[in-house]
Amino acid sequence: MSVNILPIEKFLEQRKVRNAVLIDTRSEKEFEKACIPGAVSLPLLNNEHRHIIGTIYKEKGREAAILKGFELVGPLFHEKLKTVRDLAGEKEVFIYCWRGGMRSNIMAWLIRMMGMKVTLLEKGYKSYRNWVLHQFQKPYKILILGGMTGSGKTEVLQKLNALQEQTIDLEHLACHKGSAFGLLGMPEQPRQEFFENLLAEQLSSIDPKEILWLENESRNIGQITIPEYLFAQMRNAKVVEMEVSAEERSERILSEYGIFSIQLLEEQTRRIEKRLGGQHMKRALEFLMENDLHQWLEIILNYYDKTYAYSNLKREKSYFVKVHFTWKDPEVGVRKILLAKKQITN
Repeated sequence: MSVNILPIEKFLEQRKVRNAVLIDTRSEKEFEKACIPGAVSLPLLNNEHRHIIGTIYKEKGREAAILKGFELVGPLFHEKLKTVRDLAGEKEVFIYCWRGGMRSNIMAWLIRMMGMKVTLLEKGYKSYRNWVLHQFQKPYKILILGGMTGSGKTEVLQKLNALQEQTIDLEHLACHKGSAFGLLGMPEQPRQEFFENLLAEQLSSIDPKEILWLENESRNIGQITIPEYLFAQMRNAKVVEMEVSAEERSERILSEYGIFSIQLLEEQTRRIEKRLGGQHMKRALEFLMENDLHQWLEIILNYYDKTYAYSNLKREKSYFVKVHFTWKDPEVGVRKILLAKKQITN
């Protein structure tokens, strides 16, 4: 039974069609940095083995390194095969390593000996990363959903998605809500490379002829950076701006963040001390200590509103279509947003 070798686009397409198990044969360290989403780590060489064999390769050459590799890994073959069988069952197995070379080929040879169907990624994870970066270079028909902090942009994106609009929730992928308080209640942020992989996978499923909704974001979402070319498209896109009252925004923010301890809120508030200014910072912390969250939020929101307004100055005024939105009747607001989309695209 021969091993099937596919280029990256066919590899990704067929893996989904066949619902195959995806196995990453790189070392644990390589996998921790980033992987193809959905992959399971099954390193042929662990971190220690990879270091030993790399040293031998440099000092004694390829043949000596290969012999040492089989000496180290050979006794573990039965364990790896059992793991593959447990993972895959009756499913096909798709495999990749860094360059589509020895590690994935050896693992494929072993799996094929058990009579299982195996597909290799041509040129390995390196070709996948080239594919990822290419997704950010493509042109998209982006429409930005804007609105000041607390407007509920993420929830509206979800409502648009439920109406079959194309959306990508960048904050969900980044595990961060975008502000200094954006980590609260969120899982740990992914590494930059894995965020890019996740984003590229979503972009690849977008119909480029149709509108793609993205939230109005800064270049950085916590520790994550939006890829440069995609961000440039976002900054040049037109904006449907949600106008939500300060009262509603405050109410929504307090319901979301008021559940956290004063200590946590204080820690996050201190992160914006330089931008907030000494006096404002002092008053904000005093209100927190008094458990007066409304007064604390008034100071914080004033800072965020000014920052958001300044950021919008970098866009052409003609690029904005403003929509009055109230959470007392969100469905009406969503219909207004869709009408604004029609106005912009016609």
